Amino acid sequence: MLRTRLALVTLLAAALVVVASASAATPTLNGVDGPGFTISLKKGGKKVTSLKAGKYKIVVKDLSNLHNFHLSGPGVNKKTGVGSMGTSTWTVTLKKGTYKFVCDPHVAIMKGSFKVT
Repeated sequence: MLRTRLALVTLLAAALVVVASASAATPTLNGVDGPGFTISLKKGGKKVTSLKAGKYKIVVKDLSNLHNFHLSGPGVNKKTGVGSMGTSTWTVTLKKGTYKFVCDPHVAIMKGSFKVT
């Protein structure tokens, strides 16, 4: 009887660890600017138009030294530098509202937005 209870408690604890780690995974968004006059933000290969509020990892690839990636919205103002290329990674908490991403030097043609609910 004691062995059965111990085995059951151990099994339950292991299940809780699996559930906790699965729900704690931070979703990843992928931002890209360049090499031409393009800018995008995707999740799982699909254009981001709306997201649920919460914590996200954003990986930005600057593919041109003429551009940057600037994300702004409620509580967020992150950007990469113009003149540099490479990959930047940010962890942000998105709150309800509208977020915009732009290339600062080319904001008239390189821009996008999404809503957080």
